[in-house]
Amino acid sequence: MRAAVRAWAELLRVSALFTVPGDALAGAAALGRRPGRGTALAVGASLCLYEAGMALNDWADRDEDAIDRPHRPIPSGRITPGAALAAAGALTAAGLTMAARAGRPALTVATGLAATVWAYDLRLKHTQAGPAAMAAARALDLLLGATATAGTGAASVGVERPAGANGTSRAARSARILSGARTPGPAQPTRPARTATDVRAALPAAALLGAHTYAVTAVSRHEAQGGSTAAPLGALAAIVALGAAAVREQRGSRDLPPVPGKGGPGDRHRTRPGAPAPRVLLTALTATYLRTAAEPLLHATLNPSPPLTQRAVGSGIRAMIPLQAVLAARAGAAGTGLAVMGLVPLARTLARKVSLT
Repeated sequence: MRAAVRAWAELLRVSALFTVPGDALAGAAALGRRPGRGTALAVGASLCLYEAGMALNDWADRDEDAIDRPHRPIPSGRITPGAALAAAGALTAAGLTMAARAGRPALTVATGLAATVWAYDLRLKHTQAGPAAMAAARALDLLLGATATAGTGAASVGVERPAGANGTSRAARSARILSGARTPGPAQPTRPARTATDVRAALPAAALLGAHTYAVTAVSRHEAQGGSTAAPLGALAAIVALGAAAVREQRGSRDLPPVPGKGGPGDRHRTRPGAPAPRVLLTALTATYLRTAAEPLLHATLNPSPPLTQRAVGSGIRAMIPLQAVLAARAGAAGTGLAVMGLVPLARTLARKVSLT
């Protein structure tokens, strides 16, 4: 039993799971919203889709791993190819089901994410489009958190305002409708339109996370054989540039779309809660990100051996956690950023038992 659990833990690379929740949390923070039910559903969907990708990855690479990594669960015979493929399908279905509970926009993003994951593992991984596909998957994961949070965090569109909300009682409005008169008040946007407007605020954070993922994935293409100096050097330059971009605070409070059904002039617009994180916190989180990702990449640049290249890839994956914390803190959610950083020791501890790569 213990051997089977160990084999599945290796197949699914469970030590990398701690890099996933921060995507949805950073997406929620980018909207200026506290995590809620939709965020939790996005986290669950992301975890399922991420693990589906891990299982499918080993299934697709089983012949290659038989030569380069015979110790992996499938080539070593500890897990059958059919079981790995079935797990990938079941986890994908579970992820889409969770996303659907967060609303149709979230399901749309999750479907795109699932399609990107399967396309990467089955077709794009060994092509020039591989790093871009993986970057798109991470960016979509953050947008999934933003979309699910936006889709479940506001009152439903079309619900009538209570009496006195706009100076007209419900009975009076009904009488006006029956008489053919127009009901006063501005037309409210549909929920999909509001969700799309909200989610645009998360695009810069998604772009930064996607760029980091692109850099790490470009290095991972050489982790089995090593020998590439250009890949880790290019990734090192990208990481430094991303750190400089991420440390810049976002603008302070800004108007967000109105929340229909809330009533009162004061509820016409929502502003980003809280000022941007203190400069010292933002700097400390960015320094942690750079230290986690940059030093191993420098070592791999100087000596591009397979062990050092694999170490650089593993560190690049773990560096997503402090990057997610930076993205949350710069959006004004310092508490969320610190909570995300709490995943670092857990990821480090589990990485000693189960390899990230």
